[in-house]
Amino acid sequence: MRQPIDYAKAACDTMMRKYKAEDLPPKGHFHYHQGVFLSGMYKNYLICREEKYFTYMKDWVDSVMDDQGVLKNCDRGKLDDIQPGILLFPLIERTGEEKYKKALDWLMDGIWNFPRNPQGGFWHMSNLPDQMWLDGLYMGGPISAEYGKKYHKPEFIDLAAQQAVLMEKNTRDEKTGLWYHAWDYSRKAEWADKDTGLAPEFWGRAMGWVPVAVLDELDFMDRFHPMRGELESLVRRLLSALCRYQSQSGLWYQVVDKEKEAGNWPEISCSCLYTAAMFKGVRKGILSKDYLAPARKGLKGVIDSLIWEGDDVLIGGVCIGTGVGDYEHYCKRPVCVNDLHGVGAFLLMCAEAQNAEAVIEEGRA
Repeated sequence: MRQPIDYAKAACDTMMRKYKAEDLPPKGHFHYHQGVFLSGMYKNYLICREEKYFTYMKDWVDSVMDDQGVLKNCDRGKLDDIQPGILLFPLIERTGEEKYKKALDWLMDGIWNFPRNPQGGFWHMSNLPDQMWLDGLYMGGPISAEYGKKYHKPEFIDLAAQQAVLMEKNTRDEKTGLWYHAWDYSRKAEWADKDTGLAPEFWGRAMGWVPVAVLDELDFMDRFHPMRGELESLVRRLLSALCRYQSQSGLWYQVVDKEKEAGNWPEISCSCLYTAAMFKGVRKGILSKDYLAPARKGLKGVIDSLIWEGDDVLIGGVCIGTGVGDYEHYCKRPVCVNDLHGVGAFLLMCAEAQNAEAVIEEGRA
């Protein structure tokens, strides 16, 4: 019987056969598409310890950086281009090479000086004034918390926590407990409600980044940090709300609260992310064991959706990247197979499922 790590290794091997590390799309760009995929690969490397996975991750980073630690194609004005910096921590620890620390410091200078709205919330990009998108919590949060912990800069941990709390304050819907995809302080964006500044819908993958990011941040936050309890409660609130929208198949839908409406469809990447967060939350003692049932149901739903072509595993039903829009906008987004969003989310799920079940089996959760 396959374990989650077996599915993860099959997914990694499938992608490694398809792409040389330096060819991962968008080729040559230091970007979160590669970052989430390789983050997932690294988390599974920590379980199986097969060096080919670490080497592949390192080869990609080296392909987008020169010998002086200058990233060749990276825009610090986009949170999406900062996220892959999370890969630099294990490279610094393993190799001790100064170029990786130089690149990390440059990225974190970008985070510290990133443009913010009047409430202190990060713009999603420098060309999207005053707009906060849920995705941004994953792009800038975990890297800030890890940097703060490892380099004795607690202000970065505080910054990550503040962004999450601010995002919940401005995007959470009191009725459903779900979070809208984005919020515009200025109310000027085409998609923004003129009274609230909120996006029109609850988009699946955007919400998935939130608990995954915050749980990673908590790994680097002292148990007595004054905002720790608030972040743990935030995770519980959101995952409790999401459990109410899990379908009979174990999956969640592209627009989470409208499963029965025409055009909507089960989306794999958000299902992976919610499942990953539930497994990790239980393992860390932040969620009760009651969440194991929806987590295991989500895992089964995703595994049942896989298609095999020989040794290659195909992860489909994944929304390509998207901006903010209305219901029709989300439902008409193309789906893709084995794109880096989807495989990365799948790998995160597999790692968290494997880790959680091991802890539960040992009686430590």
